[in-house]
Amino acid sequence: MKLKKLILITASVVMMAGILTPEPASAAPSFSCNTARLIVPWAAGGGTDVIYRIIANAVNESGAKPELQVVNIGGQGGNKGAKEAREAKKDGCTLFAIHQSAMTSYFTGRVDFSFEAFEPVALMTRTPGFLGAASNTPWNNLKELITDAKKRPGEILAGGTLGSTSQFFFLLIEDAAGVQFKHVPYDGTRQRMTALLANNIELGEINLTSARKHIEAGKLKALGFSGPTRAFMKDIPTLSEQGVDVIYGVERGIVLPGGTPADYVKHWEDVLLKACKNPKVADALQKKGTIAICLNAAEYGPYIKKTFAKWQDIAKKVGVYKREN
Repeated sequence: MKLKKLILITASVVMMAGILTPEPASAAPSFSCNTARLIVPWAAGGGTDVIYRIIANAVNESGAKPELQVVNIGGQGGNKGAKEAREAKKDGCTLFAIHQSAMTSYFTGRVDFSFEAFEPVALMTRTPGFLGAASNTPWNNLKELITDAKKRPGEILAGGTLGSTSQFFFLLIEDAAGVQFKHVPYDGTRQRMTALLANNIELGEINLTSARKHIEAGKLKALGFSGPTRAFMKDIPTLSEQGVDVIYGVERGIVLPGGTPADYVKHWEDVLLKACKNPKVADALQKKGTIAICLNAAEYGPYIKKTFAKWQDIAKKVGVYKREN
């Protein structure tokens, strides 16, 4: 009887020890690369490229392995890089820098896939835009532009990447203000900025990352800010303040090819959010006219779906939705 009681007590102690002993931390996934690629589907030096390089540098300075290298694959309004990222191995060694152009390209029929082709990792930043105008234009504010545009429908040249966010910015303004511009295609921020500075186009969506010095030097005009309130250059009024009800910003995140195992997603989620929440990173982004958002994978997925539905409605409303369903 005593022996039986002793055995039961011993068994209970062993069981309790198992309960109280913490489970070992899950091991980091095994990578086949020492350096992972972060595909940025725009040319080097543009606003998107600059922002992702700030993030990649912070990741590498944190000592994370594998290291992260920005690889620019421009062309086709961001779709060339998207296609390569979509087809990459699901081994955690290729990440993709994404924003709403993945939606707009799908809506306008330029590609047959969107966010659903990727695994969300983290939403990193939001960049409100400015309505930029060439220096030789006659307008000094949005009201003057709209008055002129109503007199000359389809004549004022607005540069943007067709089917991408920079074109949707003007589609939103057209819809809200009851005007129509002539859309001129440019494949990225740098090309659009060059055209604005050369007075080859009259309007373009710009951001502080690439345009602040030109605005301050008087080589470009900023007719309005697309955020909900004034920010960064507070002497520039919002579009809403000037009677055009448009709030807009480019939201940049990082994704992995669809079907990438969860442990790789978790690894990069942890690494990227650590960089995103670094005060030095937030400060560097702020100076570029960008706000650190830092949503994790669980938050980013539903956010994408909500944004997709909203932008799809806009695409249908302004008549650029080309999907059959």
